Amino acid sequence: MDRLPSEIPHGESDSFSRVELIDGALVFAAPQSRLHERTVYGLSRVVEAQVPDDLTTVTRMDVKLGHRTRLCPDMLMIDAAAADDMDRTFYTPDEVHLVVEVVSPESEERDRRLKPARYAEAGIAHFWRVEDNGGRPVVYVYELDPATRTYAVTGIHHGKLSVPVPFPIDIDLDDLPR
Repeated sequence: MDRLPSEIPHGESDSFSRVELIDGALVFAAPQSRLHERTVYGLSRVVEAQVPDDLTTVTRMDVKLGHRTRLCPDMLMIDAAAADDMDRTFYTPDEVHLVVEVVSPESEERDRRLKPARYAEAGIAHFWRVEDNGGRPVVYVYELDPATRTYAVTGIHHGKLSVPVPFPIDIDLDDLPR
């Protein structure tokens, strides 16, 4: 993945900037909508303002789940020490505390079913899935059951999100930064 060219021959530059490796196959993502970008930006700004010093948020960085799977979630909460390495192109599951996927029409199947299963199997403790509800975000919050390595839904949040883990987070979903 790190050796893919920045553009395809006779193609657009940045062609490989939104590609994931899923079970050994390259999956190209469609361009983001403005709503998708605004939601990711707003959530990352609000969460970063509340995160403890030993953690940080990053966006559009890969998580390497194995030799054949490398996903690129919309937002991650990772160990601050891992984020200090400016040469990194991916993080490992043991460095990741929260994964956030903002669902787009073209990514529904991957973001609702495939990716959560892979993150859970890798042992990532917290997963948020953000859906569009008439131009307003709805956040589905999941926590890992370590015995089954699957996620259990712990809440569905409209308007306001308030959770105690992975640390206390309070977000006004209707007033995210733009």
